[in-house]
Amino acid sequence: MRISIDKDVCIGAGLCALTAPEVFTQDDDGFGELVPGREDGAGNPLVGEAARGCPVQAIEVSP
Repeated sequence: MRISIDKDVCIGAGLCALTAPEVFTQDDDGFGELVPGREDGAGNPLVGEAARGCPVQAIEVSP
């Protein structure tokens, strides 16, 4: 699985970090980012839910 966050689209809502905190976090400015070493989602079943829950669809998940 490959996960990417479009930093130009992210508004810093934080839903990704709340939904899948093992994979997503927020940077110092509050924008979403991937936890280092978890760029592949680490098999977390909540990654897809986090992507669907993003209010601006800034998260892309591909196989």
